[in-house]
Amino acid sequence: MKTFQTLLGSALCGAALLAGGAMAEARELRVYNWADYILPQTLKDFQQQSGIKLTWDTFETNEALEAKLLTGNSGYDLVVPSNMFLDTQIKAGVFQKLDKSKLPNWKHLDPALLKLLETNDPGNQYGVPYMYGTVLIGYNPDKVKAALGDNAPVDSWDLVFKPENMEKLKQCGVAMLDAPNEILPLALHYLGLPPNSSNPADYDKATELMMSIRPYVTYFHSAKYMTDIANGDICVAIGYSGSFYQFANRAREAGNGVKVEWRLPKEGAPIWFDTFAIPKSAKNVEEAHAFLNNLLDPKVIAPISDFLGYPNPNTDGMKLVDKAISENADLTPTAEAQKTLYSVEPLPQKVERVRTRAWTRIKSGS
Repeated sequence: MKTFQTLLGSALCGAALLAGGAMAEARELRVYNWADYILPQTLKDFQQQSGIKLTWDTFETNEALEAKLLTGNSGYDLVVPSNMFLDTQIKAGVFQKLDKSKLPNWKHLDPALLKLLETNDPGNQYGVPYMYGTVLIGYNPDKVKAALGDNAPVDSWDLVFKPENMEKLKQCGVAMLDAPNEILPLALHYLGLPPNSSNPADYDKATELMMSIRPYVTYFHSAKYMTDIANGDICVAIGYSGSFYQFANRAREAGNGVKVEWRLPKEGAPIWFDTFAIPKSAKNVEEAHAFLNNLLDPKVIAPISDFLGYPNPNTDGMKLVDKAISENADLTPTAEAQKTLYSVEPLPQKVERVRTRAWTRIKSGS
């Protein structure tokens, strides 16, 4: 779900690591993370303070990470799966449990968010949550107002799931993620059905809903919408919360007159987490725990959120994050809004095939 991370344009972490110089003889740590998904200074500081030599490699998709893990020997001590993949990988037995006695900074994590993550990691035994976000509505307020008037329901999924709204929005462009495991749970939830339903009949109902609006969807893509909404080429997108924050800033920097806003719909939305986990084959487990505990320090995690534009699940860390993120309820859900959020779970293979067939039909429009 983080294909947009490669678009952030941050300095490559490798260059930062090379600057660390010679470290203590034997201590090292090998990490496999999303591209451009860390503050380079964080890595420099950790190396200098701990004496642990860091090797930091990056990947572009959860599938690429999973392929490494399922070999049984990834070659890494820490990896960063998203929560739904963490779920399947825990079941596949590729991780070792965290030793929380070595993570005293765990106390800073938000219990309510940990509870949501328990859907994918029962007991929070394997994953240390890093950043999180939601799937929500991003929009161009000027163009949406022109299409729907002053009372456009931008705080509701009605904006995109009611055909009468979509028909009017078609003129300025509507994009959706090319992600059946994101969009179909949204459709199910909107219909009052379980977002992780295992009932094939529910997917028929979700498909019917999606087909009613399909003629008005400009395209399905999990990255293109970000630059398009910042350029004014589309007016509405269903996408990832942090991407709208980042590309609203891009639009302002470009001075192109395009406004980008986003809303967490009142009906609720999927929440996702990116989590650090220790593979069973890890050779540097002590060092992995040292890195994780450092990352859980509020003073360490806060600047990373500022850099990436995402909230983190560290209660004390969020007190130090830029208010443009921490006090924006559409980026950092309030305690009340958290009650409406839900985690997406992997489906049984038989139901996954049903969902895949439904998505193929929706995308083709036939």
